[in-house]
Amino acid sequence: MVEDFFVEFVVLMLLYGGILFGTMRYLDSFTNHGEKIAVPDLLGLTSTQAKLKLEDLGLSYEILDSIYDPKKPNGIVLKQLIEPTSKSKVFVKSNRVIGLQLSKSKELTEMPQLLYNEVEFAKEMLVDLGFSSPNIEYEPTTEANGSVLEQKYEGIIIESGARIPRGSEITLVVGRKEIGVLLDLPNLVGMNYADALNLLNTAGFQSITTICNDCESRSDSLNAVVFGQSPEYFENKTVERSTNVSVLINAGEISSENPF
Repeated sequence: MVEDFFVEFVVLMLLYGGILFGTMRYLDSFTNHGEKIAVPDLLGLTSTQAKLKLEDLGLSYEILDSIYDPKKPNGIVLKQLIEPTSKSKVFVKSNRVIGLQLSKSKELTEMPQLLYNEVEFAKEMLVDLGFSSPNIEYEPTTEANGSVLEQKYEGIIIESGARIPRGSEITLVVGRKEIGVLLDLPNLVGMNYADALNLLNTAGFQSITTICNDCESRSDSLNAVVFGQSPEYFENKTVERSTNVSVLINAGEISSENPF
């Protein structure tokens, strides 16, 4: 009787031990017990480079989010979770997911409503929102002097609320009352054309027409000589700022006549 009990006890212990051993072997296999993979340093790599490096080690990755950094191109790893083993001393098992935060060089910002606002206020608002200092163009007007008449991005009128890259340059078309504003008319005859244009722009003229004889290229125009202008110059002559100044240039010999 005792012997039968002892035999049954031994059989049960062997069976239990086999089950326990098999379970431990299964768990070791399932959890990759004893496996140690060093997490690589991915900072500064592109997302593609980081992906390939992780996959070669049997690891996975997940893009957590993007961080705006105008100094870096898109898709550069700025932060990783988990940190490299060389810093953290932490090892992982295969298929572990490594979180990545990537750079983005462009961040979209809504264009504000600037129409009919005073130009200095509009400039401050753009800079505060992260845009670059705006380019200012003036348009003759009898009303809204000093106010924004149009807002443009890359030469196209843009409505408020449109999303454009942060840091972009916006062009503001600003009204300027031209009637009654007088400018001294310079004498352009005999000057180099490029110098004449610079003088007119510096003086405040914005409406300039050029007529060129024998000019075949832009280089010819810039190196040409002014031999006529309208309105014709005389000492102490003033004209309204809105006046169109016509400049006649010649790429050849300097003409002694003023055709105007």
